[in-house]
Amino acid sequence: MSSPSTEQASNEGLKLQKVTFQDFQKIDIRIAKVIDVARVPNSARLLKIQLDIAGEKKQCIAGIGAAYEPDQLKEKLIAVVTNLEPRKIMGLDSEVMLLAAADGPELSTLVADRNLSTGAKVT
Repeated sequence: MSSPSTEQASNEGLKLQKVTFQDFQKIDIRIAKVIDVARVPNSARLLKIQLDIAGEKKQCIAGIGAAYEPDQLKEKLIAVVTNLEPRKIMGLDSEVMLLAAADGPELSTLVADRNLSTGAKVT
């Protein structure tokens, strides 16, 4: 039997617009290693995350600061979308988007459960 939050999340997902497999293939999801994390000044939720993706340094500004202390993320291998247009968030460049799952107030970054190379493609 599903918990109420799991059932609610499933039902919400069924209402989403469908995308084609070809559209999904356009999203480049890679494994990145978290090098450094700092809180963004004047923000309760934003973290500035420095990443290594196949030897290339990228920055992510993510709204996960209520769920994670910076030290909890260091050295983790996380999944990120690498081919989104960069954008400014509170004046800082965000070059990639980390992937996380939310279940009500609970939040979890998507992490690799094995020691993969940075830049490994998520398929």
